[in-house]
Amino acid sequence: MCTTCGCNHTDQITIAKPGKINPQDLSFHPEHENHHHHQEKTVVDIELDILSKNNQLAERNRGFLEAKEIFAINLVSAPGSGKTTLLERTIRDLKNELDISVIEGDQQTFNDARRIEAQKVPVVQVNTGSGCHLDSDMIHRAIKTLQPKDKSLMIIENVGNLVCPALFDLGENKRVVIISVTEGDDKPAKYPDMFLSSDLCLINKLDLLPYVQFDVENAKKLARQVNRNLEFIEVSATTGEGMDAWYSWLKTQMNVK
Repeated sequence: MCTTCGCNHTDQITIAKPGKINPQDLSFHPEHENHHHHQEKTVVDIELDILSKNNQLAERNRGFLEAKEIFAINLVSAPGSGKTTLLERTIRDLKNELDISVIEGDQQTFNDARRIEAQKVPVVQVNTGSGCHLDSDMIHRAIKTLQPKDKSLMIIENVGNLVCPALFDLGENKRVVIISVTEGDDKPAKYPDMFLSSDLCLINKLDLLPYVQFDVENAKKLARQVNRNLEFIEVSATTGEGMDAWYSWLKTQMNVK
């Protein structure tokens, strides 16, 4: 049991390309410590051990990606924010300009990976079982399967959760949190760690704003109280509104003209 977030990391994790590789061929058990052998440790000690190990592996990922000039984005959000739809549109609009590959994180199913595969870009699915987040070792293993091209963009779609993914560095260059106007505008106050650890906040489903009670400026104000350096872009992945600003941000971060 991972005491940092309470998810069960003894479950089998699966990493595979959708429709091409038997998932059982790539299944593994994460090498988390067996807490039964550490009864003398406090919960805090164990949490620090887990995060310390994760951060060490994240630096390994970061070094590999930097050497290959691969720019990695970690997309995080609550379930239903429109992450996958936004990712699909981003790939569709940019795949002729950038080499893009994707790591899909979810507890079960290959549904999202199949949606991304339909966009004709390399993708692997990481199924975490009852785990509620991706960690740096999962990403390390997924990269081995994905084999992203040098000087490319690699996008990690994390498990839908605004709590635990905030704690786990994956070795990414930038973390992008997505909230939608169908959620409460108080999300930054409720889940401050996620907004503190993010570089950009995409406010999605802008086309639905006339039909819901969501105060965009209040959401921004609450997020800035947590992270004064957080940037914001308002988008609709359905209509395309604001997506050019998102693409411009991506290209600027990658130094692509």
